Amino acid sequence: MRSDSWFSIKFHDGRLLFLDQTKLPSSEEYIHTDNPERVAEAIKRLEIRGAPLIGIAAAYALALSVKGGFSEQVFHSAFQLLASTRPTAVNLFNCLQRMKKFCFDLPVQERNFHNLLLEAERIHSEDEMMCEQIANNGLEIFKGRSTVLTHCNTGRLATGGIGTAFGVIQRGFESELIQHVYADETRPLFQGLRLTSYELSKNGIPFSIIPDSAAGVLIRDGKIDLVITGADRIASNGDSANKLGTFTLSVLCKEYKVPFYIAAPSTTIDPVASGFSDIPVEERSPMELVQYLSSGYTSLNFNSFNPSFDITPSENITGIITEKGIFKFPYSFR
Repeated sequence: MRSDSWFSIKFHDGRLLFLDQTKLPSSEEYIHTDNPERVAEAIKRLEIRGAPLIGIAAAYALALSVKGGFSEQVFHSAFQLLASTRPTAVNLFNCLQRMKKFCFDLPVQERNFHNLLLEAERIHSEDEMMCEQIANNGLEIFKGRSTVLTHCNTGRLATGGIGTAFGVIQRGFESELIQHVYADETRPLFQGLRLTSYELSKNGIPFSIIPDSAAGVLIRDGKIDLVITGADRIASNGDSANKLGTFTLSVLCKEYKVPFYIAAPSTTIDPVASGFSDIPVEERSPMELVQYLSSGYTSLNFNSFNPSFDITPSENITGIITEKGIFKFPYSFR
């Protein structure tokens, strides 16, 4: 049964409220804070995650940094702390830079918590509207009732609105264009198993969770009509960074001629990055690979390669869905 009673993030009564995503789906635990350091910690620990959502959270946190009175030193310290949390998602840096420019374009006497909060709320509202338009534009990719495969989580838990790829899926289901969704579990942190299943259930969308490695069988056997994922940073040539495993899906889709789409707001496009080599890829702790196993595994000392993201080359992408429309290869976002 669909439920709109929950939210991922909102500002209320002087504090930021956010859903701790590390506790899902077993419990819905909301954190209430007016401490920007606590928000930075939440972003780093993935209590708040998803490229658009961490940008929104960072904007609110930067406003909160001057709640007790404006100080350039305090503001810049909070800016640097928040900028250091996650290196790949460009929305984080776009939102921080926008807040900084807004702040220092104001007269000195107007650089205060109230005005910065208004700008953070505008950022949140704009992302919500972009999600709606992405969802509407995405209806064009369906040729009839479809079975869709998605990777990681791209819904309300990752954005300020109904989502990017998930928003397209939700709007497609509401328009009777989706009959079933397959969601990759998304190792090693199981964002698909824990988070996408949570959102699909909330919206009453029929789905199955699959191991990441099962996607190839479904694609090969003609059981998937299209694949749609999100992105954390898109280079100016269309190369797109997303959760590890996305590149593999794109290769499978190219081999078996299954349409592969990315949905993301235009704020995820990095005009400074000309291609994949300009996108930093975050590598995370080896403990994430074994934390769900027994203590015998977690106590082992071993080497690991645990990148959070991979980069899909633009030629593997059928289309990139933004609030401005659907772009096709070769990509030009002007």
